[in-house]
Amino acid sequence: MPMCQVNVTSGVESNCTRCPSIDDFRNQVYSTAYSLITVLGLFGNGFALVVLIRTYRQGSPFHVFMLNLAVSDLLCVLTLPLRVLYYVRQGQWDHGDFLCRISSYTLYVNLYCSIYFMAAMSITRFLAIVFPVQNLRLVTENRARLVCAGIWLFICLSSSPFLMSGQHFDPCTNKTKCFEPPQCQNMKKIMVLNYFSLVIGFALPFVVILLCYVGIVRALMSRTHTARRQRDTGIKAIRMIVIVLLTFLISFMPYHIQRTIHLNFKARSDTPCSEVVAMQKSVVVTLSLAAANSCFDPLLYFFSGEGFRNRLSSLRRSVTGNTLRSTARLKPIVAPVPGENHQMAS
Repeated sequence: MPMCQVNVTSGVESNCTRCPSIDDFRNQVYSTAYSLITVLGLFGNGFALVVLIRTYRQGSPFHVFMLNLAVSDLLCVLTLPLRVLYYVRQGQWDHGDFLCRISSYTLYVNLYCSIYFMAAMSITRFLAIVFPVQNLRLVTENRARLVCAGIWLFICLSSSPFLMSGQHFDPCTNKTKCFEPPQCQNMKKIMVLNYFSLVIGFALPFVVILLCYVGIVRALMSRTHTARRQRDTGIKAIRMIVIVLLTFLISFMPYHIQRTIHLNFKARSDTPCSEVVAMQKSVVVTLSLAAANSCFDPLLYFFSGEGFRNRLSSLRRSVTGNTLRSTARLKPIVAPVPGENHQMAS
């Protein structure tokens, strides 16, 4: 989503200020948070992606959305080690302008792709439970692929302003900076872009998700006697509701609310240093939480994904079967000793 980063994502002023620096706090929090997110995100999403790809023949529209969400998360966490190095080196960027732009861009593409893929998954689950007959005709794998392609295209294009800001030299610290672009002068334009991002990138899909969940809960509560398969679908839906809402409440909502408050806050000129420092620290915390959405998504696959655990079991059986067949082929054939089975021959 287009938005100038003007310290909204870094929480650190690019120019020399009269207020105390939060560089130590920022470097410690970001390096620790991004390191944990990298490890957990790589393991969780990498494992999920392997299972989803190896069991692709058991495809479904929900499976298509899960696969794209896992790819989005992996692309994001693969760039996080560059951020870790940057903050470990106390804000010194040594990896070139191109990687600076891509690292910033990828984080926000993942953020908004995750939101939209979750909305698509919620709509899919809503149709499956509330309109099961129409769902068979309306929701297909090919249409799910088209929706995913549309999401990727829309998010990648609307996030393109993040490619406009690369590395720059900061005369105050004599360091090459990244993720901390020079201050933009047109505050009005920044505010417009922020509200576009807030409404289209966050509020609209969140409202759609909430409406889907209201419909799902009402449909489940109205069913008194249901078949086992319907009960299993309902349980998966409830799990998805819990995980997605927690992800929004922990990762997405604090970041978007704080970012909007911060931009309005920056428009003031007579702000005491205590408020400036508190606001900058809150930026660091909320951006770390936003990046952590990559760690919540594997929970979504495992606890609410259509047959994900069944896919995992079938993959394990397939691997075990292949191993046993390979062992059988490699096992040497021992010729029988004459007279050894004389009892059976008699």
